[in-house]
Amino acid sequence: MSTKPPRVWVSNLKPAKGELVRVRAQVEHPMESGLRLDANGQLRPRHIISRFEARFGPHLLLSWEPGINISPNPYLEFTFLAREAGELVMMWTDEKGPTIEARRTIALA
Repeated sequence: MSTKPPRVWVSNLKPAKGELVRVRAQVEHPMESGLRLDANGQLRPRHIISRFEARFGPHLLLSWEPGINISPNPYLEFTFLAREAGELVMMWTDEKGPTIEARRTIALA
């Protein structure tokens, strides 16, 4: 995976209770399926993100297992209702082991 941190945008870090919060997140990753050939006619090794998870405190907001049909640098967008203050944690797990995390603190207005 890339050494660059994920790009994350949150519509409002201090929403009113019950307000809809929109999150956009993108991580740099080759998302190589293992089915394409390189310039020498050899198969490129498979290298994908096997799982994405978004949690707000102890609550699972989104779980996604993308598979091999996703383009490089996957972009996700999701929403949730701000019911309490807490920490939004997003995790991209590479099938080769490493995990990249992004965190944002949400405080109710």
